[in-house]
Amino acid sequence: MERVLIIEDDRAVQKVLKRLFEPEGYVVDVKADSKAALEAFHTATPTVIVLDLGLPVISGQDVCREIRKQSVTVPIVVLSASSDDEHKILLLDLGADDYVTKPFSPRELLARVRAAVRRATEHNVAAMAAFDGVRVDFTKMEVTLDERPVHLTSLEFKILKFFVQNAERVVSREELLKEAWGYFDYPTETVNDHILHLRQKLERDPTHPIHFCTIRGAGYKFRAQ
Repeated sequence: MERVLIIEDDRAVQKVLKRLFEPEGYVVDVKADSKAALEAFHTATPTVIVLDLGLPVISGQDVCREIRKQSVTVPIVVLSASSDDEHKILLLDLGADDYVTKPFSPRELLARVRAAVRRATEHNVAAMAAFDGVRVDFTKMEVTLDERPVHLTSLEFKILKFFVQNAERVVSREELLKEAWGYFDYPTETVNDHILHLRQKLERDPTHPIHFCTIRGAGYKFRAQ
């Protein structure tokens, strides 16, 4: 049975979320503070997390960052009173899968949670990947190049995971925005920047990439060989 971990300190919002998810068959686990939420996450990994940013003591951003250190696969949908695009981008870079602004439509939130869970399921690739001296452990979120550790952000892990799953297939920037970011409405330059970072970290010659290849007018293709 699917379980949603709700991290929200507002009692009224807690009740709304419980009434929203329980009829959909979710087991709902509500935590009002960051410490209890992290303990619950470590005790039993949920199917999906709904995370409010305005938490006491430990911020929602820090909770998101801490969860992503433990798992790159559990979807995190953030609730926030801020609609600022830069704020959204920061949260997505920290590893959030989607972002809903308060006050929110319950139906929209439910749809976004379902979509995040679906993407996580579809992206469930093999735990390990290797190419050209690069070794990736998606479970532990560890990458090495010629046995030297390489640091990837949570979003870079998501992009790499999507590329590995779709090796040798041309993917558009719009598809990457949808599948890795969970959003359509970001400039494609955002994608270009993250592909550049992956090249700098994982290509032997980032100026002449052979794995993260640009297909002019179409998007990108990942080649493992």
